[in-house]
Amino acid sequence: MPILEGKGVTKYFGGLVAVSNVDFKVEQGEALGLIGPNGAGKTTLFNLISAALVPKPGTIRFKGENITGLKPYKICRMVVARTFQLVKVFADMPALSNVILGSYFGMSPGMSSKDAVREATELLEFVGLSAVKGTPAKDLTLANQKRLEVARALATNPELLLLDEMMAGLNPTEVGQAMELVTRIRDKGITIIMIEHVMKAIMNVCERIIVLHHGAKIAEGTPQEIVTSKKVIEVYLGEKAHAGS
Repeated sequence: MPILEGKGVTKYFGGLVAVSNVDFKVEQGEALGLIGPNGAGKTTLFNLISAALVPKPGTIRFKGENITGLKPYKICRMVVARTFQLVKVFADMPALSNVILGSYFGMSPGMSSKDAVREATELLEFVGLSAVKGTPAKDLTLANQKRLEVARALATNPELLLLDEMMAGLNPTEVGQAMELVTRIRDKGITIIMIEHVMKAIMNVCERIIVLHHGAKIAEGTPQEIVTSKKVIEVYLGEKAHAGS
């Protein structure tokens, strides 16, 4: 049974379709890529999975349970966490406090404040931010703010992690480090769905890719199948290649 499954997932904003009749499934432990042109509906699909929005019509199931229409905090406590396309950190709080908040939200019954601090400290070390744990989040580099957001999401003890353009705005060295971090997260057994425009990352991290265009799923397959798809090249990859020429 897939850990996550969507059937006929659709979302309109007024008369504009953002996601159109999308079926998808994600297997336990898989790293799934979600790509497509800007405005294709990728972040909207994340918002539907995390319950920031409700599909109409459509159904989303997590571990076989219908989660359509649940509140976002309930989705999180069902061990689904996410990051955001535009980084959302508590700017004036130290990095450690940002992660402790995640630990408090996702803490197991009986978990003490001391345990939350220990867990947050370990997660900062895991994402490579031990040296800046006392630094206000607003004073971190963009790359480190993205790592901090990942650490805070991991503090909720997710089984499924949604990463929304984690590598946007990063230089090549930072992209390589981010790819390594995502791989280590996957190696911990956490299922990942990642929206990303950095094809190097998608090709190297994900076993399978879904392509959206104008809200509809136009392709699905292995990285090799996607990069050789004439339709994907026409609507997305060729467009990117032309823009970079």
